[in-house]
Amino acid sequence: MQPPFSITPEILKLVESIGVSLGEINGRYLTKPAPHLRKENRIRTIQASLAIEGNSLSLEQITAILGGKRVIGAQREIVEVRNAITTYEQIDSYNPYSAQSFLLAHGTLMKGLVDDAGKFRRKSVGIMHGSKVAHIAPPASNVKALMQGLLDYVKNAPDSLLIKSCVFHYEMEFIHPFMDGNGRMGRLWQTLLLSKHHPVFSSLPFETIIRDTQQDYYNALAASDKLGQSTPFINYMLGVIDEALRGLTQDTTPVLKESDRVQYFLSLNSAPNIEPRAGARAETKAGARVESRAGFTRKDYMQVFKTLSTATASRDLNTAVKSGVLKRMGEGNQARYGEN
Repeated sequence: MQPPFSITPEILKLVESIGVSLGEINGRYLTKPAPHLRKENRIRTIQASLAIEGNSLSLEQITAILGGKRVIGAQREIVEVRNAITTYEQIDSYNPYSAQSFLLAHGTLMKGLVDDAGKFRRKSVGIMHGSKVAHIAPPASNVKALMQGLLDYVKNAPDSLLIKSCVFHYEMEFIHPFMDGNGRMGRLWQTLLLSKHHPVFSSLPFETIIRDTQQDYYNALAASDKLGQSTPFINYMLGVIDEALRGLTQDTTPVLKESDRVQYFLSLNSAPNIEPRAGARAETKAGARVESRAGFTRKDYMQVFKTLSTATASRDLNTAVKSGVLKRMGEGNQARYGEN
């Protein structure tokens, strides 16, 4: 399956702008926001995505539900929020190219809301805008094959994952594989795909911009339907992503403590445990010859934190060793570090 779309000058400019923002995010250590910010952004994502579908619960109410507190509201809306919280908490466990994962996510997202949660639709469906039929989806008998072809496209096509995530979102909405929950699944799966492009997307609440430009969202879908390709929708969604990233980079640059720097480094590099490596040896402080180990060096650490002095980098790593976060093999410039 090769979904039709065109790469326009405007799309190229947006891709370039997104790349610039991602570079700035890397340079400012914003790839993995602090846990409290990730939590706040996740709540904003859930509130915005559900608000697009008519859910009226506020950020405060969703925060309360996340904290296990009781809130006053329509039971269906509360179930929608609880389901969304569970689904987004599990997002890293989903395979973005797997139909099985796709159905599993829908089953969690729509549990208790529809009878066929986690199953492709078995009926014909039309999408209504007001009193008019805006779109007639493909026959139910074609849905499974169409979705598999779409997932194969995003897995195997050489196109930029930024663009493929937008193509997937549009084409999934066009196929309309479920009786209900298609919109929130499109936004969820685009987040999942984007997070494979760059980890910052896993906690970037671009859904808030879709919510605030909801008519533009539907207009872009309609324009793509009319044109017979996803180009207008790609342009719209890249604009949304670009705006969300620029909003993030306009925030005050965080001041990281030494423990935060070490945790950030480990999250980026998945630093291995120190394990014996055959055939190599190193000197310990006491002079004994021992097996050299895999891991990372102070120089590797300073490649990420380019503004740190050697003394500060050494202090970071020594503190992490003393606190049990890291373990060290060797001394001085030859020392290697790994997760404890």
